Amino acid sequence: MAPPILKLDNIFLTFGVTPLLAGASLQVEPGDRICLVGRNGSGKSTLMKIAAGLVEAQSGEVFRHPSATIRYLEQAPDFGSFTTVQAYCEAGLGPGDDPYRVTYLLQHLGLTGEEDPSRLSGGEARRAALARVMAPKPDILMLDEPTNHLDLPTIEWLEDELSRSRSALVLISHDRRFLEKVSTATVWLDRGIARRLDRDFSHFEAWRDKVLEEEEQEQHKLGRAIEREEHWMRYGVTARRKRNMRRVGELQDMRAKFRGHKGPQGSVQATITEGRESGKLVIEADKITKAYEGRTIVAPFSLRVHRGDCIGLVGPNGAGKTTLLKMLTGQLEPDSGIVKLGTKLEIATLDQKREDLNPEETLAHYLTDGRGENLLVNGEQKHVSGYMKDFLFQPEQARTPIRNLSGGERARLILARIMARPSNLLILDEPTNDLDIETLDLLQEIVAGYSGTVILVSHDRDFLDRTVTSTIAPAVPDAPDGRWIEYAGGYSDMLAQRKGAADERRKAEKAAEKPKAETANAVETPKGKGKLSYKQKFALDNLPKEMEKLQADMAAREAKMADPNLFTKDPAGFNRLAGELEKLRDKLAAMEEEWLELEMLREELEG
Repeated sequence: MAPPILKLDNIFLTFGVTPLLAGASLQVEPGDRICLVGRNGSGKSTLMKIAAGLVEAQSGEVFRHPSATIRYLEQAPDFGSFTTVQAYCEAGLGPGDDPYRVTYLLQHLGLTGEEDPSRLSGGEARRAALARVMAPKPDILMLDEPTNHLDLPTIEWLEDELSRSRSALVLISHDRRFLEKVSTATVWLDRGIARRLDRDFSHFEAWRDKVLEEEEQEQHKLGRAIEREEHWMRYGVTARRKRNMRRVGELQDMRAKFRGHKGPQGSVQATITEGRESGKLVIEADKITKAYEGRTIVAPFSLRVHRGDCIGLVGPNGAGKTTLLKMLTGQLEPDSGIVKLGTKLEIATLDQKREDLNPEETLAHYLTDGRGENLLVNGEQKHVSGYMKDFLFQPEQARTPIRNLSGGERARLILARIMARPSNLLILDEPTNDLDIETLDLLQEIVAGYSGTVILVSHDRDFLDRTVTSTIAPAVPDAPDGRWIEYAGGYSDMLAQRKGAADERRKAEKAAEKPKAETANAVETPKGKGKLSYKQKFALDNLPKEMEKLQADMAAREAKMADPNLFTKDPAGFNRLAGELEKLRDKLAAMEEEWLELEMLREELEG
């Protein structure tokens, strides 16, 4: 085993009264790829900052190898007085580092380097900060929420880049799929203690549940042991005084341990307040378009959204997801085409920029709209402090200004407000940003069980796969041209359908080339004879019958797929039928082309 290049041992840190870190440890060896997980507020970012030397622990040992280089990606990068992104990134290079590496990373991250740092969007700022910390190829690369504000193509590129990197990695992220692909070890920060599992994140949840179950069993055993000792104290035969005092001391220690046990942080307990039932047709868009400065954002696009649908919007930054979402919900007029909203709609919206939050407002005021101490949730009056507990806020935080909350706490606060309001149409724009795994699980359950309609924009592949019934994506993924296509199922289903369609197109092209070659060869043979060959005549006579049979097969499959409940009941069967239908269409097109060429040849020879 290689010696560690970074080691934190028995780290303690307290803010206020409650210890944030209570003996946490972390060890990083060359080649490690560690994901650091835990609830919002468990101290993940703080432990990473201590490791990077940006925060000092109150006690404990910190060892960093003298020759090891460390780079830390913070959630809110400071651009200082730099006038260009290129200058900001190059300032992170050390002696002997390759400056071309900055140019390479900026190009792949979609930046030129000439941008003014003060005018960058959230996504552009995150890309610039990534280029700065990755360019030196440090011995240890620490990334705090690196996928926030990044689009899917960039996230997938980052996965590949980190997989090739020789740097040891320590990652904090809410993106399950990203952690599964990049990590090889998992450190769980829970109640101030760090536990390590030398397996990737895909094994974390089963391991965590097993640890908590064993802990509960140990606590139960301790309680039973205390009961036995207390019974002995009351009714046992008196032995030597020295022995009695020893057992009294042991009993006191057991009681202290039992009382001092702090169970795992509770999970968010909440259900969404659903409004009255909307009309069956929620949104109908007919050939809507949008363009800005000569660039087509949405080419003619039509969509029907029915009550109960859950639709995901995906695509690279700048493709027009938010623009399309605003047109579908009536917030933005299309250049052409019509959008009709259904009846009885009650819309609740989660905006990715969290613009609804006033940093000076208190949590209680925000949740109640300043209307006293109570709010109505699912028809019941609840005190704001009790409702806040459901979302893991302490009662004393009721008078806390929103500016004091972390990113994850702000996300939870917005969810708390949305869930208290009656709704039948949820609009979620990047809802997973800053949420911990457990709150993400709750959000997935809410979306999956919501009887209303959901439209969401997300770059979280796992969240999309677990929630949506259809996915809208650009027709050309790498270079969006305004054309959008709706695919059945989640993100993985969309990729499979794209791949299947591409494979079938290639097969159809090859199949179409083969009849052409055979026909071209045959054209030369019968020229002098003035008639078709037996093989050509047979094909000309039988192709119409085969095409008619194909059309009947296609109609049968289309009739089955017309059942609106088929995808929900049998998604695998729906996808199988869609694939078969695509193959039949390609085969029919090849037959029609072959028949047309033979018919033209016949007319030429007979004429």
